[in-house]
Amino acid sequence: MARRPHPDQIDLLAWSPGNPVIAFAPQDIRAASLAASIAKAVSASLKKPGLTRAQIAERMSAYLGEPIGENMLNAYASEARAEHIINVVRFIALIDATGDRRLLQMIAEPFGWDVIDQKYRRIIRRAQRDEAIRRLQEENETDRLNGEDIL
Repeated sequence: MARRPHPDQIDLLAWSPGNPVIAFAPQDIRAASLAASIAKAVSASLKKPGLTRAQIAERMSAYLGEPIGENMLNAYASEARAEHIINVVRFIALIDATGDRRLLQMIAEPFGWDVIDQKYRRIIRRAQRDEAIRRLQEENETDRLNGEDIL
């Protein structure tokens, strides 16, 4: 008879690291235009649990020092209201109010960039240094094999 593991024991082979990039599911913000995609992203962000639209509007107003109404948020979240595309200053206030990093990721992604939490910066820098060392070692080895070794 096989022994059963303790119920609190973690299966280390089943563990996989989480994704450091937090993004909208592509189908959630897919639209015919960039403006419509942004409206969908704003809408999804406003639906995030924990805050009402009124609370988000209040936080944005405090951040900007100017009144932002719930009706304005509704307009920003509507694909049908093409004349009400959120501007970058209010977009930043929305990110601040909601804490929704997916909004930043949707802007970065088309450029091949990712929005990563600063706590990973040291690890990324280390990986960059390791990659540079590997590349230089490969160049040195190629030089040596080509008889260009200077030592």
